[in-house]
Amino acid sequence: MEGTALHITNGDGLTEKMLSLNLPGQVIVWREMLCEGPTVQEVGSREFIKQRKKFLKQTYAISSEDYEEKFLSQLKLLRAAKNYDYIVLWFEFDLFCHINMLAAISYYLDHKENKPFFLVCSKKLKGEDELKPLSNLTQKQLLKHYEKRIPLNSEDIEIAQLIWELYCGNDPMKLKQQIKTNSNFEYLSSCIRAHIERFPNSSSGLNSLEQNVLELITKNNITSENQLLGYALQYQGYYGYGDLQMQRLINKLRDFFQLKDEKIVLTEKGELALDKKKNFYSELKNEDYFGGARMYDYLYDSDSHRLLKL
Repeated sequence: MEGTALHITNGDGLTEKMLSLNLPGQVIVWREMLCEGPTVQEVGSREFIKQRKKFLKQTYAISSEDYEEKFLSQLKLLRAAKNYDYIVLWFEFDLFCHINMLAAISYYLDHKENKPFFLVCSKKLKGEDELKPLSNLTQKQLLKHYEKRIPLNSEDIEIAQLIWELYCGNDPMKLKQQIKTNSNFEYLSSCIRAHIERFPNSSSGLNSLEQNVLELITKNNITSENQLLGYALQYQGYYGYGDLQMQRLINKLRDFFQLKDEKIVLTEKGELALDKKKNFYSELKNEDYFGGARMYDYLYDSDSHRLLKL
């Protein structure tokens, strides 16, 4: 498509590589982690900012000043952007990026005139065996992704708005109903499924990510917590968690593993939880939110793949 683009990217790492392609247009960097903590539908509103600042400060010691400098400044740039013909979204295949992308689309449509949207998203290139993050691609590969960017039609954008609305609501069961929705967002269904499995398992009280950490411990010779963090980051599937998020999750599981004879192994609690012989829901319960839903207000039944409201 001819014309000038407004580029919205998923973070600084990709932005640096994308800028090296010397593509025309303005770049907005989306620096948030909206897959964790409370959200409200109106991105950038007073209530949205209030809730996000509180969560990020309490959970990750991110100051209000830092949030304003890193994220809110980019929202202002997005509102002020002009002289472009279409929008290009640069976001990964994972849940972390997809939730941010949905929020970016919502914010844009709340404040700007609707224009054509395109998506540059990770996918297997010819001859590759696995998905690679956009930031891990060579310049040549990244340019190829851009040249083959995916046009998003009006129905795609409506779906994005609906999923964001449901994510910010307090009933994730409504969101689960959208798993089979077809769209040009190739990985959206996988991300919704991954999100649903973040609610505690009805048998063990651990969610999919937490259980995966315990499984990694049993299947690998892990000799330090730092190595465990590396494994958890590398083998997390469609979640896309960063170092801070995954370290927080590992900290939550400290009673379930220990360092013994220079190797990390499961404690008795860890073995019981992994085998689903005891439910640790009450012990793990906290006030965490995923969007508009409190994490421990629901249970995930892995046999029926249903969510149960408590």
